[in-house]
Amino acid sequence: MHVPYSWLQDYLTLPDGTTAFAVADKLTRTGGGKLETIARVGEGLTGPLVVGKVAAIEELTGFKKPIRHCQVVVTAAAEGPGSAADPQLIVCGARNFAVGDHVVVALPGAVLPGDFRIAARKTYGRDSNGMICSARELGMGEDHDGIIVLPAESPVGVDAIAYLGLDDEVIEFEVTPDRGYTLSLRGIAREAATGFDVPFQDPAAIEVPAPGPAGHPVVVEDPVGCDVFVAQTVTGIDPQAPSPLWMQRRLQMSGMRPISLIVDIANYVMLELGQPIHTYDRQRLSGPIVVRRAAVGEVLETLDGAKRRLEPSDLLIVDDSGPIGLAGVMGGASTEIHDGSTEVVVEAAHFEATSIARTARRHKLFSEASKRFERGTDPQAAAAAAQRVADLLVELAGGTALEGGVTVVGEARRPAPITIPWTYPGRVAGVEYTREETEHRLRQVGCDLAAAGDDGLVVTPPSWRPDLRDPSDLAEEVIRLEGFDRLPSTLPKAAAGTGYTHQQRIRRRVGTALASAGYSEVIAYPFLGQADLDALGLPENDPRRSTVVLANPISEEQPSMRTTLLPGLLAALRRNVGRGSADLALFEQGLVFRPRKDAAPVAPRLTVERRPTDEELASLDAALPLQPRRVAVVLSGLREPAGWWGAGRPAGWQDAVEAARIIADACRVELEVTQDQHEPWHPGRCARLGRGGRLVGHAGELHPRVVAELGLPPRTAAMELELDRMIPAEEVLTQAPRISSMPVATQDVALVVDAGIAEHTVEAALREGAGALLESVRLFDVYTGERIGEGRKSLAFALRFRAPDRTLTAEEATAARDSAVALAASRTGAVLRS
Repeated sequence: MHVPYSWLQDYLTLPDGTTAFAVADKLTRTGGGKLETIARVGEGLTGPLVVGKVAAIEELTGFKKPIRHCQVVVTAAAEGPGSAADPQLIVCGARNFAVGDHVVVALPGAVLPGDFRIAARKTYGRDSNGMICSARELGMGEDHDGIIVLPAESPVGVDAIAYLGLDDEVIEFEVTPDRGYTLSLRGIAREAATGFDVPFQDPAAIEVPAPGPAGHPVVVEDPVGCDVFVAQTVTGIDPQAPSPLWMQRRLQMSGMRPISLIVDIANYVMLELGQPIHTYDRQRLSGPIVVRRAAVGEVLETLDGAKRRLEPSDLLIVDDSGPIGLAGVMGGASTEIHDGSTEVVVEAAHFEATSIARTARRHKLFSEASKRFERGTDPQAAAAAAQRVADLLVELAGGTALEGGVTVVGEARRPAPITIPWTYPGRVAGVEYTREETEHRLRQVGCDLAAAGDDGLVVTPPSWRPDLRDPSDLAEEVIRLEGFDRLPSTLPKAAAGTGYTHQQRIRRRVGTALASAGYSEVIAYPFLGQADLDALGLPENDPRRSTVVLANPISEEQPSMRTTLLPGLLAALRRNVGRGSADLALFEQGLVFRPRKDAAPVAPRLTVERRPTDEELASLDAALPLQPRRVAVVLSGLREPAGWWGAGRPAGWQDAVEAARIIADACRVELEVTQDQHEPWHPGRCARLGRGGRLVGHAGELHPRVVAELGLPPRTAAMELELDRMIPAEEVLTQAPRISSMPVATQDVALVVDAGIAEHTVEAALREGAGALLESVRLFDVYTGERIGEGRKSLAFALRFRAPDRTLTAEEATAARDSAVALAASRTGAVLRS
């Protein structure tokens, strides 16, 4: 919110010597607004800068562009009859002014923003004693199409710096979503008056006429979406009346562009009172104005020229011709104000905040009106805002407020009363506030107070504060206005805990193990859309397509909670690759969300005044979706970097499987790895991960179509498993290995098996067949080729045997090896390779 300091002072009288910085500091201290910047409008501008009048223009020819040699009167005396003062001669290339126009002139010695110094000089063969200025040259905006043409009543010779407000300051505040009332001069001025404890002149405190029979008919079919609608008719408007300079300057300093008088008045009142205004050309309206929800298939052309297909939840303004506006967001093109509009219907309404916010996000149409409505406007200010617009149209455009031309539908209601003990703010803050301090601060906020017993207060919040709903909200108001510096600095006393739970210890071990293996942890947003699942190539009946859809998503493209961690991880991988990081290994631990078939339709609303009961917690849990915890990794580029020692090794499906083994080791459980086909993995390079015969996840190389669809590096690998299924019911104690002093006996075997038999199946048979003397078994070579036949492969294993109490003989080691080979042969058809 941009607040011109001079405009702010219209509504309060600040102590002498108060600067814009002091106001910003006070509001920051009381929590009324967070300061962003304080900018001087004409930073770096020094005079002489005056208002001049163009007396004559000589068109110069023979140059690449049109050039004019102008005579400009720059002193008031020179305007009088018979004056001997000479006009200034100035060369100018702009074409948007004529003889008799009033302009802004920088005379020799002036300095414009950017340290642009003005001096008398000769150019284009003519003397030039100054410069006729554009808005951008004066720091008033980015308009550089032509010079500034001032209203005809602008006094010649007056100091233009003061006249144009170029010595003003603009304070920019960041407005938090719960304080929508500060998106107005009225709200900021009220906060400043409270901070300095000075009287506040409310610009909305004006006399409002009663509704009459001549008002434009209005029908509200959805009183929930629109509880107050005020329409006021003004006729006899001069369509050529210009916006006064003071209004244009205030709009410009507030970050808005002047357009036309009617539109400028509507924007001015919105900035002043915080109530968005919409104006309709009365002669373009057909029938009554109706507020209703959209019908399926309806289309509206908005003021920006776009045709928008509407949804049934969109709140519309319609007349007999159809939709004429998207309520609270943007008006329609069919009834907009134009250069010839002489009759206007002024709309000032109060719309339900959530409905406007959803409509704006659905249509990606974020306007100044929607920004205010979605934060909550003052329903009691609607009538005053409509009247303020009508008064300005009468004053500045020669209009006539139609007698009895006000229509009011609905009734503005204040927030519900809240009963609190007057000591409650002090108990919350840990500070002793007196009853007088508490009541004084609540009245400053705008609350009405009534006694309730000896210590109670019945507090009715003002209509412009819909965020005040419970005792804690009122306590916050007292605390912030009394000053956060009164709060004592104390450290909280933490109750003695019982340490991490078993599941927490396992999860931390998993994260540490993956980080130690070179993986970087990321935390992705838990949202996805069907397009994300389409990119993974999931079939229509895949359970991961059954999602929990949010009622109010942050993005319409991702309206659901995630059922897999892969979309977020792969998006992070793609962003990092796009920024030049080619060799990546990322992991994430997080929850996924699956719909519960027997979920309760509505979650209970729990109080904050006490701990929920077991029954309340059970009913809350019954309304929530299933939320299993998963862990996933993605890899691309080199897994082992290149260097003087040789070439690097690219990441592959083996590394994804190894990540699953790292997790299994951290959980101290056995992992079963078998071949599988599962989207989005490559059908020939996908591993099924299991524990105790139960599926826990998949790992391998992603399908080439998925890689291409997502724009990932070739051969990107990934792994995802359900961590909850990997955590044992109780802690598994690790037995320290016994170190034998006996020598090891090594036996190598090469077994030829069918190509479709998994290596781990052969390994398991060898382990079982070797017996107790086997210390370890390791696959060290896989061979395929003509010598062993098509469809066959040779697996070479190294078997290590050791006895704890003696040195094994060659015969013992050979017997154990033969036993292992025999069992492998019977189970897998393995043949000892000669």
